[in-house]
Amino acid sequence: MNRNRLIVLAVCVVGAILAGGLIVRSGAFKPAPPPAAVGGPFQLVDYDGKPVDEKILKGKWSALFFGFTYCPDVCPGTLQALAAASDQLGPKAKDLQIVMISVDPQRDTPAVMKTYLTAGYLPRNVVGLTGAPAQVDAAVKTYRAYYKKVGEGPDYSVDHSTAIYVIDPKGRFDRVIAYSSPPEEIARQLKAAMEGR
Repeated sequence: MNRNRLIVLAVCVVGAILAGGLIVRSGAFKPAPPPAAVGGPFQLVDYDGKPVDEKILKGKWSALFFGFTYCPDVCPGTLQALAAASDQLGPKAKDLQIVMISVDPQRDTPAVMKTYLTAGYLPRNVVGLTGAPAQVDAAVKTYRAYYKKVGEGPDYSVDHSTAIYVIDPKGRFDRVIAYSSPPEEIARQLKAAMEGR
């Protein structure tokens, strides 16, 4: 092999190494990110007393949040904002369900959840889930959420996470929508998720 061919070959090898380094640094050959560490299996009951698991989140988009029926402000506000956002989705609203998981299993029986969530001002696409304390604990942990009973006696309260979790029709976590987002922003985020943005 003559000297010129060796030089050309050396330049090609160095160029390939440099290009490879740039491609790897740019992310073209990075492995896919691991699945989100949010969401997963749970066992609860719906407001008709029927046992359900994480499969209830499949087949539709879900806007899931943790709350309780005795909540004086955050939970009613979240429900109203989600209801208004659902109205703004237009035809896409048929592909959405609003899921409230109670963090107050002591008071939030299926019957109490049903009365609370089937009030006339809420859309029909609202699902209420509750369960035994251990079941609720497991669901909260699955979503990396938080709750804690505050006070004693019948008028105790519950501190809890306020985020809205967007779950895709395959039951996979997509994104979080911050509490206090206006309905327009919630609708925008839901549309973006549904359109893969």
